[in-house]
Amino acid sequence: MSDFNQLNELEHTTYPIYEGYDLGLTYTPAGSKFKVWAPTAQQVHIALYNDAGVYDQEGNVQEHGGGQEFLMSRDDQGVWSIELEGDWNKYYYMYRLEWADNTIHYVADPYATGVSANGQRTAIIDLAQTNPDGWELDAGPTLKRPTDAILYELHVRDFSMDTHFNTGKKDLSAAQGRFEAFTYTGLKDTEGNSIGLDHLLELGITHVHLLPVADFHTVNDFAELETEYNWGYDPQHYNVPEGSYSSNPADPETRIRELKLLVQSLHTAGIGVIMDVVYNHTYSVEQGPFEPVVPGYYYRTDEQGQLTNGSGVGNEVATERPMVRKYIKDSLRYWAEEYHIDGFRFDLMGLIDTPTVEQLTQELRSEVRPDLLIYGEPWTGGESPQPLLTLKGTQRDKGFAVFNDNYRSAIKGDSDGTGSGFATGAEHQEEQVLKGAFGAIHDFTAQPSETVNYVTAHDNLNLWDKILTVRHLREHCRFPQWEQGKPQDGRTPEQAVAEADPYWELDEDNLLENETVRKSLLANGMVLTSQGIPFIHAGDELLRSKYGDHNSYRSSDVVNAIHWDNKARFRPVFDYYQGLIALRRNHPAFRMDHRELVEQHMEVLQSSGHVVAFALRHHANGDAWNHIVVIYNGSDVEQTILLPAESDRWHVVVDAHGAGNETRYEVVGHRVTVSRWSMMVLYDQEEPARVSFVTEQDQANRQAENELEDSDEGTDQEIAGTAMALTDVQLGKGKDSEVAPFRTIELIYERADRQYTGWNVWVWGTGHRDGHVEFRDLDDGRAIARIQVAPDIQRIGYIVRLNHWDAKDVEADRYIDIDLNQSVMQVLIHSGREEYLLLVNDNRAG
Repeated sequence: MSDFNQLNELEHTTYPIYEGYDLGLTYTPAGSKFKVWAPTAQQVHIALYNDAGVYDQEGNVQEHGGGQEFLMSRDDQGVWSIELEGDWNKYYYMYRLEWADNTIHYVADPYATGVSANGQRTAIIDLAQTNPDGWELDAGPTLKRPTDAILYELHVRDFSMDTHFNTGKKDLSAAQGRFEAFTYTGLKDTEGNSIGLDHLLELGITHVHLLPVADFHTVNDFAELETEYNWGYDPQHYNVPEGSYSSNPADPETRIRELKLLVQSLHTAGIGVIMDVVYNHTYSVEQGPFEPVVPGYYYRTDEQGQLTNGSGVGNEVATERPMVRKYIKDSLRYWAEEYHIDGFRFDLMGLIDTPTVEQLTQELRSEVRPDLLIYGEPWTGGESPQPLLTLKGTQRDKGFAVFNDNYRSAIKGDSDGTGSGFATGAEHQEEQVLKGAFGAIHDFTAQPSETVNYVTAHDNLNLWDKILTVRHLREHCRFPQWEQGKPQDGRTPEQAVAEADPYWELDEDNLLENETVRKSLLANGMVLTSQGIPFIHAGDELLRSKYGDHNSYRSSDVVNAIHWDNKARFRPVFDYYQGLIALRRNHPAFRMDHRELVEQHMEVLQSSGHVVAFALRHHANGDAWNHIVVIYNGSDVEQTILLPAESDRWHVVVDAHGAGNETRYEVVGHRVTVSRWSMMVLYDQEEPARVSFVTEQDQANRQAENELEDSDEGTDQEIAGTAMALTDVQLGKGKDSEVAPFRTIELIYERADRQYTGWNVWVWGTGHRDGHVEFRDLDDGRAIARIQVAPDIQRIGYIVRLNHWDAKDVEADRYIDIDLNQSVMQVLIHSGREEYLLLVNDNRAG
């Protein structure tokens, strides 16, 4: 046993342990029972009030005398209790604790489930009266495996404080910044784009991870909404919703009912709710929920008896002590059962001892809900004396997950500076990227379900601002230097934001060609196509900027709010995210939850030259697609990648210009070119997987191979003949084929300078052979490229380019609508013009 454990065991052996589940208030209309664990108090009274008290200018109640006080009795487990007959609903109470030195403290119940504004007094409430209509039928989405989740981190206030949230027919100003904003559907911007809850549904995420919604200390419930802001990592009452998010913080029931309505609304949309919990520290010690009740017990101290500071904010909760561990487990159970919460994210989980995390995971999963998501930050905010910190690796085979900062750094670089990663320009990150893509099973996890993959979160620079910082564009964007939520140059946040322009370099007509856009899509594209649990920071899909503020925990809404007008402005970016999420949700190959599956199905194709490519083979995890190839190109030039030899026809579903489940175009052959700063996903063929696990498939494949090797002579010729027959049918050349012949598009290109050297056309969507097509000179000063198009194709895309993307004739993607009555179409394009001319000819089909 370590010296630290010996010290704590000796120091606290005199504290009795209570194992019941009824600490706090048990209310019925016939009577109320109160229980508080305070083993060192000399005497405890319950003090009852018919009002919330008299508030001072700071929003606090200083005087708690004058209530009805009743002496409580103590048992041998250190629990003081009393049962009062009658209906005490809507009264308030405090505990009056008296100590050996005759000092007296009035304290709120640490197990409080309802409080007055700013948590000044504990409220007696009938929780059944806070349930919305239909609450008994409410349930979140069920997860077959943790890796099915797609997490979306969101602050309650950020969601709705933008003025564009209130642009509909109904005045929603009273709901802005509050729980209520999540209950409205059908909201649209002026361009008809869905915003608010419908935006989340349209995006396709499975769970909203809410920054802390339990009552926190640093926002005055009575303050004007625009004047105070905080992320909420300053806990006060652990089992009560935050009052400032309520439409009426003075009414203890309202905040409870409105948070339940938020949960119910998201559940109705099929979206789960993850609660960000902060059990590692409290905002204050002396004025916190624990120290006034059992002095010296709830916090870690060093050998000199001084508070330790593993949290970085002055204290750390001693989670390893039995009654602290019990408190955390009781609190989590309460939220999961009373509020139907679908999972928990632990702030600074590293400070919570591993046995506590392991126990709460096992107990919640076995006794409350088997698919509860549990994950957290596997680090601390400072040095801690606790020897059993929950750091990366301690979660192996324990049922919970941790954030993968290794992968985060490999993708983007450092958090706030100009350091780069794979997606932002750094070289030699391929090995670390592969570790992340493989679910960290060759790094710190036993299973891919133990890693939460992400690039950015609420803390540090968000993704857009980070990439701008790496590219040294902050000055061009006129970002101020921020300190404690304000610009250092003396301007107001509103002035600084109004004068900044995070999007100064964007050509909004060619969004997906922009370097910063592409790098942002690549970064989160890597997260969404890697094994593990993906996590996205709210607003990334709208190119959200915080104007360079890397620590906006107390900054104003003008910095933190999600700007809903960006959805229309940057719609192709949203569509790309939506497509990536749909791809992941529809294809279990990206969601393997066991190490064995990853090792059996994933194969590295390339890991060099700023390119990472891997294959998901043989209907991975029961996927309908046979072989899937994923390619990440972090370089500033296009890259040609060798594809697996098993197939020579590949369907592209993700490239630099779009993402989703549907085939964008096909690649014929064994090579594909991937644009700079982009990714690509391809598959060879689609059919229902015959087996669920690769081991069986591999056995079948090996048996077939053995039979093939032992078969009669001429097998190779038979196989070749079959392949030739298939090719003929595909091309409409079968002996008795009814298939229509391929069409030809003659793309005639005219330049004023008549200089065609190096110019070529890149085509897609042909249904035959996409990619590079050369121009040939004509006698009349023009050039021609002949493009073969499959018979059922109605539209193709093309770009005229110089060499390998040294330049484009026209920046925008261009398209040709196919005339199904023509076997040969002649299309004339002029340099610098987007439109084309269709030349008349007599080459009619059939």
